[in-house]
Order: sequence, then structure tokens, then C-alpha cells
Amino acid sequence: MTEPGSAMPLLTRFAFMVMGWGAIGVVYTVSGLRGAEVAHVLTPSEIDRWFTFDPSAIWAYMSFFLFVPLGYFCTPPDRVKWLCCAMAVSALGAGFVFAVFPTTMIFPAVTQEGFNAEALKLLMRYDAVVNCLPSLHVTLTTLVLIALWETGRPWRTVLLTIWAAVIAISILPLYRHQFVDFLAGLALAGMACVVVAWLTRYRFARREPAP
Repeated sequence: MTEPGSAMPLLTRFAFMVMGWGAIGVVYTVSGLRGAEVAHVLTPSEIDRWFTFDPSAIWAYMSFFLFVPLGYFCTPPDRVKWLCCAMAVSALGAGFVFAVFPTTMIFPAVTQEGFNAEALKLLMRYDAVVNCLPSLHVTLTTLVLIALWETGRPWRTVLLTIWAAVIAISILPLYRHQFVDFLAGLALAGMACVVVAWLTRYRFARREPAP
């Protein structure tokens, strides 16, 4: 692992991003090939009904695709590999859930007009209608925030936390996920952190010389 404070080439960071985020993309794309007819239809909760369908949330939702690269290119060098591993573990966990319990939901028709609505319609052409649970938007956003978190830079950390919260919450007014998906996404991120921490301890324990 790279020592804290040392430089990491951008190409190396990019390679880690391709491996970590790419694993998520492969799992999501392959599992999304299944039709919605085999998926369990999620029922909206009372919390889901708090949110009115709003296509303008598309921009907060799509800013996720800026937030994740920010994590790989701006996090301290010693956390880049951790982020890659955490995303890979998340891909395995999500893939298992998608395989044994595929989910879908009732997606509202976009009847609004304007740029926001057209952008959402474009997203809906390519976004899978299955595998809502867990929300990988929430999982990956949480992992990136953890990687970027620096107590010594409080204002940056506060701004990043607000951005991450906006991204995560945007799945609800956009009606791409439900609140249970939000909770499952947080749980998957927590599981990935625990697994990577265990694997790291196990690896270093095996390196320690016998007494």
C-alpha cells in the first residue's frame, strides 16, 4: 500500500477506478439483463410517499458520476486501494442479492415537459428496471465520502457530506429507488467496510513472523 502523503500517479488512480467501479458496472449490467417479470415488485413505504416525483432531481442524481471519480483522484493515496477493494466487495454483495432476490418497482411515466424531463427520459432508456435493492448509488456515494473524509479539512468535509447526502436522497424524488433501497445501500457500504478491514488485518497477520 502507498504510504500516506506520498504521490500516486494519475494513471494508477485511474486503474484502481476502472477495477473498482468497473466491477460494479459489470455486475449491474449483467444482472440487469433479466426481465422485470422475474423480479419482486417493491411496495412504496410511507416515507416514499413523502416525496413528489420531480424530474429536476436528475441533476443531483447524475452528479454521482462526478463524485465517484473525485473520490479516486482526490482521496489521499493510501485510501485509493481501499476504495477500489470496497467497491469490488460491494459488487460481489450486490451481485448476490441481485441473483437471489431481484427487485423492481412501479416507475412513474414522465409526463412533464422541459429539459429536466427530457434528461430523465434519456436516462430511463439505458437504466435497468430491475435490481433496485440495494441502491448502488447510495453504496458507492457512501464509500467515496468515507475515502474523502478528512477531519483536518472540516469545510471540505462538510461540503462533500452535503453533496453526498443530496446524491443519496435524490433517488427518492426521482423515483428510481425506494427508501428500503436507500437503507440496503447503506448496509452494503457498511458490510464492504467491515469485509475490507477484516481482509486487511488477515493479510498483515499472515505477514507477521512467527515468535
